[in-house]
Amino acid sequence: MCLAIPGKLQKITSELDEVFRIGNVSFDGITKEVNLALVPEAQVGDYVLVHVGAAIGIIDEDEAIKTMDALKLMGEDLELNPGNDLT
Repeated sequence: MCLAIPGKLQKITSELDEVFRIGNVSFDGITKEVNLALVPEAQVGDYVLVHVGAAIGIIDEDEAIKTMDALKLMGEDLELNPGNDLT
């Protein structure tokens, strides 16, 4: 199973050209560097879906918030039931 996490693009940190860029993406307060090559149209302030360090799509803010809320609920459930095996 693959999972993409939504985050907000805070700033472009490296730019070879308009396609090959790296940016800081905030995931509910945790900031990571993300490869933006697959979403060359992404701009600062956009919400992007990130999978294994690469942004793979752009989503709207409402959908990003709903997804993060759902992931938080799943995480809380896993903390309550530490024996869960998701593999």
